[in-house]
Amino acid sequence: SLLLAPCLADTPAAQVLERAVLESRVREVEEENRQIRLQLSQSQQGKRGGGLNVLVHVRLSLPLSLQLIHVACVCAGHNASRDVVTLVKSVLFHRRNPLHFHFITDTVANRILSSLFQSWMVPSVQVSFYDADELKSEVSWIPNKHYSGIYGLMKLTLTKALPSHLTKVIVLDTDITFATDIAELWGIFRKFTDKQVIGLVENQSDWYLGNLWKNHKPWPALGRGFNTGVILLYLERLRRIGWEQMWRLTAERELMSMLSTSLADQDIFNAFIKQNPVLVHQLPCFWNVQLSDHTRSEQCYTEVSDLKVIHWNSPKKLRVKNKHVEFFRNLYLTFLEYDGNLLRRELFGCPSQSKGSLQTALEELDEDDQCYDFRRERLTVHRVHLYFLQYEYTPTEDDTDITLVAQLSMDRLQMLEAICKHWEGPISLALYMSDAEAQQFLRYAQASEVLKNRKNVGYHIVYKEGQFYPVNLVRNVALKNANTPYVFLTDVDFLPMYGLYDYLRKSVVQLDMAHTKKALVVPAFETLRYRLSFPKSKAELLSMLDMGTLYTFRYHVWPKGHAPTNYAKWRTATTPYKVEWEPDFEPYVVVRRDCPEYDQRFVGFGWNKVSHIMELDAQEYDLMVLPNAFMIHMPHAPSFDISKFRSSSSYRNCLNTLKDEFHQDLSRKYGSAALKYLTAQRNI
Repeated sequence: SLLLAPCLADTPAAQVLERAVLESRVREVEEENRQIRLQLSQSQQGKRGGGLNVLVHVRLSLPLSLQLIHVACVCAGHNASRDVVTLVKSVLFHRRNPLHFHFITDTVANRILSSLFQSWMVPSVQVSFYDADELKSEVSWIPNKHYSGIYGLMKLTLTKALPSHLTKVIVLDTDITFATDIAELWGIFRKFTDKQVIGLVENQSDWYLGNLWKNHKPWPALGRGFNTGVILLYLERLRRIGWEQMWRLTAERELMSMLSTSLADQDIFNAFIKQNPVLVHQLPCFWNVQLSDHTRSEQCYTEVSDLKVIHWNSPKKLRVKNKHVEFFRNLYLTFLEYDGNLLRRELFGCPSQSKGSLQTALEELDEDDQCYDFRRERLTVHRVHLYFLQYEYTPTEDDTDITLVAQLSMDRLQMLEAICKHWEGPISLALYMSDAEAQQFLRYAQASEVLKNRKNVGYHIVYKEGQFYPVNLVRNVALKNANTPYVFLTDVDFLPMYGLYDYLRKSVVQLDMAHTKKALVVPAFETLRYRLSFPKSKAELLSMLDMGTLYTFRYHVWPKGHAPTNYAKWRTATTPYKVEWEPDFEPYVVVRRDCPEYDQRFVGFGWNKVSHIMELDAQEYDLMVLPNAFMIHMPHAPSFDISKFRSSSSYRNCLNTLKDEFHQDLSRKYGSAALKYLTAQRNI
């Protein structure tokens, strides 16, 4: 039998390559056969009395490691999208084969996972998405009591949902962890008899035996029944026997007496198998060790090293009862916190077929350039997991809504609760973290009453990689994922004044932001005190300013950054006033969401906001200072990047080089109007 699926996608070009590889291999095998026959013939001639007639047969079969393995998952919502990443990590960690993941998703999971895989860039991995909404009508008529809801029934629809040319697929629940190479499971398809179409592990609880409590009446099943957390589906054969009609008839018949499913698709699969036992191939139970309470899972293995797949199928998840649960939990946590960047490795014997533009750009960099590290950082593609936590947002009817946009790392988590108390509107936060830190953040957020009760905060994880903090890339992730017409571009170390959200929305209308190019400046102040009685009004702030409790922001170390705000005028201003751009001006502003993005060449400390304000000015935004708005910077330890800036002359030299290149790019984009920035820089 010929087993061939190279690392390329399922495309006509890939099929041409397959044929070419096959023809080449056939020629090689024919030559090998000819040589073997010749050697045997010569050997036989040297023996008296002749010898046996030898039939030489070489089976043509490419290595198992070149087979493309197809994996399907139903995934809906924010939490399931987090779970499926851990599953994928465990599969990628052990795999030696090219993989094609097929995700049946709602719009939330599609947005999260498509962005994640696009930025993850794992070699020899393809990903396809299928709209769960288009499949709902296939199963919405089935009443289901299971907590998975309608999505718990969608595995029944896979023969229809997946491409018609797909012959086989492994189907997995999102709460699965692999402890071995998935190719071993894929290989079991070869053990199917001609009639078998589904591979399943026996259910390890007593559910289908019907004796769990008085009047417990489960759906019909063969013996203990089967668990559908891990399924081998022979799609080609299922389509041939009319699977879609068969499961429907089974469901309709049983629902007449059962009224609803208790375990979603699993009940219908089991009722079907009860009627058609010849169609099922029973998998060894270590392919789905079910860790719900009161199961026989411990009988699946003599040593924990024997198991292949762990299934956290209890609503208790990691708190389930099992004498080896600590081992299982540690295995799961290993993949939960595992650095996903390490899974970008090429497969041995299955290299990428073409050199990507990113690789070409990296090779074109001059390693002798003193700014090589900065330039390389700009080309780094960071994994991004959007909407890491539950997120809900309902647009306002008046189109004046504003999202607070900021970025942070692990050492600024303590600011989140305070910001949420000061700003009741939507928030878009990008967090620069490692995989392990992202899990620490998750536990922090789930334990916080303040954060748990705020569903209009979008948390987007940008995973750490490289030696610099890619501050503007992280900012852009937060900016691009704001869902309101306007954005307030701030830093996480600032607390907005109470009521700022409503005041800014009124200012947006008052200053006709919808039809004009304006950037509304929110004056920035700072305190050196960790405990501050936050001013409740402008008058109270001015009093604290006069007493020395507050200062204008960075007046003592970087006055140029905010001097153009004209704090003297602001003290008595009652209406918004326009200010002109000046070199190094970096105010915090409210703009339309379609504003230019931050320039990602600036990493770490220096010029990351200055360059953005300069581009706003180049695009002829009017800088308008708001008379009754303010924000206060809270004290914190210096960042690692500002320490590098202060201690490294090469760092500062590279920053100056990047500034010059930015000016040149600005001139190319905006022509003679941008010359003033270059002139201003030279006059400093």
